[in-house]
Amino acid sequence: MDVKGSGSSLDSIISSFNTRITELQELVIGRNMYPASSITDLSAVDASLKAMELQVQAIKDRLREEIEAIPKAKKLIDASLRQQKKLQSMCSHVPSNLLDRVAASNLGSSRRLMSETPKQCTNFDNEKLEEEPAAPLPPPKEKKGRAPPPLWFITVDELDSLSSYMRGRLTLEKVNAAISDMAMYAEANAHLIAAPKKKLAENIWEKALILLILGSNHTILVANHLRELRDIAMTEGVKGKYFFLETDIKGPSLKLDNTGKAILTVLRHLGRISEIRIGHHRVIILSKPQ
Repeated sequence: MDVKGSGSSLDSIISSFNTRITELQELVIGRNMYPASSITDLSAVDASLKAMELQVQAIKDRLREEIEAIPKAKKLIDASLRQQKKLQSMCSHVPSNLLDRVAASNLGSSRRLMSETPKQCTNFDNEKLEEEPAAPLPPPKEKKGRAPPPLWFITVDELDSLSSYMRGRLTLEKVNAAISDMAMYAEANAHLIAAPKKKLAENIWEKALILLILGSNHTILVANHLRELRDIAMTEGVKGKYFFLETDIKGPSLKLDNTGKAILTVLRHLGRISEIRIGHHRVIILSKPQ
């Protein structure tokens, strides 16, 4: 009997084991049927559920706010009803002749306002018609002054047209910056020449006075420089043109070094400047664009 019982139990174990294997095989087959789409579908379902949960939560919050506001609204309605009853009670105790008098006074005031308004508009229109039109203001006079110094910058083609020996290491930026400096020198000289002694910049004469007190001869040099500038400005070939002296070249871009001399040579070759010598001064004249 023991052998038979043990054999039947072993058969049941083997049967259950085989059943389990069959179930696992079916699960594996079901899992491998749609391996890729199942994940995306589940993700989409999860996202939709989360969005619905957020909407439901927002609706709950809104409902809670409305429920909390209901008692306040009830209190406001009650207060309005009490105020209405008070006004009705006051109106019932007011004499009838007083009500008629108030209504008549309101009607009279409204009629008086309606009658005065057209008169005011008519008077205003008449005043407008009686006023004479104001004479138009003359246009502002343009101040006549000297034109600014010419800023005739060079172009890339002009720089490339130069020989490599003349161009050297010059760049377009360096040359055009030097042209700006030369215009600045010429404009400063033009202001000194045009302004009378009393209207010159105070700092120039203050410096000259300080140098005179200190016993220096720089005051004489300043006065001589101004006189020489005026004499040069009246010279034939310079009169009416912007110019500066070689001694005015002090930067910031143009200096009397090898680069500065090369820039002057290039600008003289391209017709941007011309030079003459007056006395011991080398005068550089700015040319106008053609």
